[in-house]
Amino acid sequence: MSMYNMEVEKVINHINKKGYKNVGLQFPEGLKMQAVSIARKIEDETDATVIISGDPCFGACDVCDKKMEGIVDMIVHYAHTPLPLKYKVPVMFIEAYSSINVKRSLDKALELLEDYSKIALATTTQHLHLLGEIKDYLEDNGKEIVIGSSSKGTTKGQVLGCNFSSIKNLDAEIYLFIGSGKFHPLGIHLFTKAPVIAVDPYNGEANEISDYADRILRIRFARIIKAKSVKKWGILVSSKEGQYRMSLAKEIKKSLQDENMEAYIILVDKISPEILLPYMDLEGFIVTACPRIAIDDSAMYKKPLITPKELEIVLNKRKWEEYELDEILFHERYKK
Repeated sequence: MSMYNMEVEKVINHINKKGYKNVGLQFPEGLKMQAVSIARKIEDETDATVIISGDPCFGACDVCDKKMEGIVDMIVHYAHTPLPLKYKVPVMFIEAYSSINVKRSLDKALELLEDYSKIALATTTQHLHLLGEIKDYLEDNGKEIVIGSSSKGTTKGQVLGCNFSSIKNLDAEIYLFIGSGKFHPLGIHLFTKAPVIAVDPYNGEANEISDYADRILRIRFARIIKAKSVKKWGILVSSKEGQYRMSLAKEIKKSLQDENMEAYIILVDKISPEILLPYMDLEGFIVTACPRIAIDDSAMYKKPLITPKELEIVLNKRKWEEYELDEILFHERYKK
């Protein structure tokens, strides 16, 4: 049985109701192994031909509508909530809520929360439906719970790879993040300067994030120090609709030229070490696309790869002590 609710019957009913003949399926990496079984079921129970997107998918910022325009009548995009973007073809978002039991990891979290009374909750798309249940459970254990409000692109209590709006300016002593991976709890810690407990329901673990955050910051500061000697820059812009920030890239280019440095804008779809190989005469790169690229994949790049916020430290426009993660907020996405 799947750990996620894929809502295949809902998808099939929609396809039959609309009479679609060609349907695209898109999944993030962790769910791609379900693509064939879902495609089989759709083709068995509808008149549609299914086209599976085999490219990497990093979020709702990365819907394959441009690539599939003219090929499919609709796209079923799994595991993300929609961003307020204009898609080239109709997109049906299926959140793929996790059916995993979080109680075991919550019990471990309670031990770490012993000295705290006011706790803010945050999670990703897969566990949003559990927020109410988690809140009740913690309140039954004598805790006061705060959940941040929604913003453009996020719902109540939700964090995305590029948007931490829902966790800011909350009056809480500590944050509890429910979900896998360390990037989101790291972001919460860096934006709030508060302690963060990361609860991973998949392995039943609960951990305080500060040691990991210190380790990442040491790596980032080493990159920033190295970047201070760079004079020739590449500014990377993603063509992915939800990550596209050309106006920011142009502002960065001007600020670097004002410092008598060379700067060239490079437009790419997916940023990788291989993509940058032809540009090795440049000494460093600034990523205006997904902030996770610089943080999670840092070790893969031979040259310094930094975010726009980190560049401000390089140029002495921001203090080391004011380090924060880069964010892509909705209003930036349409600026040319």
